[in-house]
Amino acid sequence: MIAGVADTHAALWYLLNNPRLSESARLFVDDAAAAGDDILLSPISLAEMVYLTEKNRLPRSAYEDLRSALADHEYVIEEAPFNTAIVETMRQIPRDSVPDLPDRIVAATALPFGVPVIRRDGRIRTSNVRTIW
Repeated sequence: MIAGVADTHAALWYLLNNPRLSESARLFVDDAAAAGDDILLSPISLAEMVYLTEKNRLPRSAYEDLRSALADHEYVIEEAPFNTAIVETMRQIPRDSVPDLPDRIVAATALPFGVPVIRRDGRIRTSNVRTIW
């Protein structure tokens, strides 16, 4: 079962046990793992990680570390699909509420499953998409 969709930083902070991940977000992911559920990560988050490492905003190892974790089928975070259905769902998320393209893709990944986005940024949190933070 799909429990939620993590944004880029939530997935990375969970992997690295970073204290910037809120306690409620960490517990949500831990509970999903304990229940055998999955947290999805949009491929746009992986693309964003490449971009952020190129800009030296993330360590070079961040992308490889997350890709290695995603390759482990026992790890709670799994790669989500990115297809026409997700693109069509983006139309349900008002651009004035969530203007950033990667954020809209992450939100559109969660809507069809009826699950929250695990995210700190307030833009998605003020849209019609449920969030955990």
